[in-house]
Amino acid sequence: MAQQDYYAVIGVPSSATQDEIKKAYRKLAAKHHPDKNPGDPKAADTFKGISEAYQTLGDAEKRKQYDQMRRLGAFGGFGGGARGAGAGRGGAGGYPSSGGGSASGGMRFEDLGDLGGLGGLGDIFSSMFGGNGRAGAAGQQRARGPQRGEDIETSLEIPFRSAVRGDKVQVELDVTEECATCHGSGAAPGAKLVTCSECSGRGTISFGQGGFAVQRPCPVCLGRGQVPTERCPTCNGAGEMRTRKRVMVTVPPGVDEGTKIRLKGQGARGPKGGPSGDLLITFHVKADRFYRREALDVIAPVRINIAQATLGTKLTVKTLDGTKVTIKIPSGAASGKRFRVPGQGIERDGRRGDLIVEVQVTVPEKLTPEQEEAMKKFAEAMEYKS
Repeated sequence: MAQQDYYAVIGVPSSATQDEIKKAYRKLAAKHHPDKNPGDPKAADTFKGISEAYQTLGDAEKRKQYDQMRRLGAFGGFGGGARGAGAGRGGAGGYPSSGGGSASGGMRFEDLGDLGGLGGLGDIFSSMFGGNGRAGAAGQQRARGPQRGEDIETSLEIPFRSAVRGDKVQVELDVTEECATCHGSGAAPGAKLVTCSECSGRGTISFGQGGFAVQRPCPVCLGRGQVPTERCPTCNGAGEMRTRKRVMVTVPPGVDEGTKIRLKGQGARGPKGGPSGDLLITFHVKADRFYRREALDVIAPVRINIAQATLGTKLTVKTLDGTKVTIKIPSGAASGKRFRVPGQGIERDGRRGDLIVEVQVTVPEKLTPEQEEAMKKFAEAMEYKS
């Protein structure tokens, strides 16, 4: 079974720029988010796969390492496809499923770390493909102990005014966590755990092809090395469940479109009592019906008529905190003219922008006969002066 290509998951060519990858990821994440597909049981897994691919391709350094492995053929079955699960017990190719030593003429991913110029890719291959690395059985024992929970990445749409002033917003997340009934063992209460006959308790099986042996988690015991005599009725032996988690998020004042924050320990709970992962949030800011933003300045467009623009006027405008300020508009103000109110913009990192009132001169579509006559006299007077 070949590892799915992350570029194919995101739907971009391997030559795509980081911006193109980011744009494609956002589009897919919005489409497949579980909250937008409540009736689709596969949406959560699809969203998880998209997020996993982006965590690698969205990071320039991780993407570089991934590309190195991809060029070596790590995602194409190594030239002829992998053998079935039974290959873990030996057979054609002569690659044993244990973590100790490669077969004659063969090479395991963990051995790549010993090759010059590959920069420790063995560990990376091993972690991505579920292998034990050089640790062998000891590594499996560590895997069965306390582990850190998964990081969760999500996006959060917030109102414009919550973004500029700061706010508290509750977000609901679908997370995969250790089953509370069996505590991750997959066994029903009172059931026993016996050694997995498929992998002989190792938790991994090997697929050999073309001089390589690839270790993957055993599909029978799911990498645990043991199987229950009776499956847990809550999780059906999976050892984990999809659950709904609510987190209160503090929106920092002044966040902009695309701003990311990391909430330590707010991700999925760690198996076997391990620490929880982190929650990574990307903010998307809704447009406001009145204000718009330019860096730390807030633009407030205000309409005035021709008479006000010609003769001058006074305007009362609300600031972000709801207070009112009066702006004097001088005579002859052109449409698009801006007037600045210092210190009434967005505050961030100890700096604060301004409120900028932008006048927009409106022209009436219809005039009464009296108004039309007055405008004609006005136009004649202006023409005479010019």
